[in-house]
Amino acid sequence: QVQLVESGGGLVQAGGSLRLACAASGRTLSNYAMGWFRQAPGKEREYVAGIYWSGRTTYYADSVKGRFTIPGDNAKNTVYLQMNSLKPEDTAVYYCAASVHTLRASDYNYWGQGTQVTVSS
Repeated sequence: QVQLVESGGGLVQAGGSLRLACAASGRTLSNYAMGWFRQAPGKEREYVAGIYWSGRTTYYADSVKGRFTIPGDNAKNTVYLQMNSLKPEDTAVYYCAASVHTLRASDYNYWGQGTQVTVSS
């Protein structure tokens, strides 16, 4: 089992930046993929970004490509979502997730509690 705890959400103006953090515990992440999802009320869940913890392969949704990155700190068992050039449409609850297989959205089986990100115009 993997436990994931997100932090760093809050309010930010359009064009600003925010960094989310996901602290993992329970199992090593060396052979896991980590990712971020988001969901706004009335909208479908969106797979935002993913990374193999022990590799360099990454995934970014077209909607965030070039603006968001998903760096990790292996020593701290923490993965981040660095969000730059934020837009109002980025407003959502953001969830950290872990996969024991691939970066496919359907392979994420462990989830954090979510953290709210609100971007004002």
